[in-house]
Amino acid sequence: MNRPRECARALLIAAALLISVTGCQKEKGPAERAGAEIDKATEKVGQQLERAGDRIQDPAKSDKK
Repeated sequence: MNRPRECARALLIAAALLISVTGCQKEKGPAERAGAEIDKATEKVGQQLERAGDRIQDPAKSDKK
């Protein structure tokens, strides 16, 4: 009988919990920041290796013709 009121109450509670959880996020610690820097460096090295591989393959392809 009070089904809409129960749904509204449940939605309000869920919204309040969601807002409270997202508002309490901690700042990254030193290990997390270091890990992020390592990830960036690894990505950059991977891109450079890929470019170097492309440069090596391009002349090799033209030699086979």
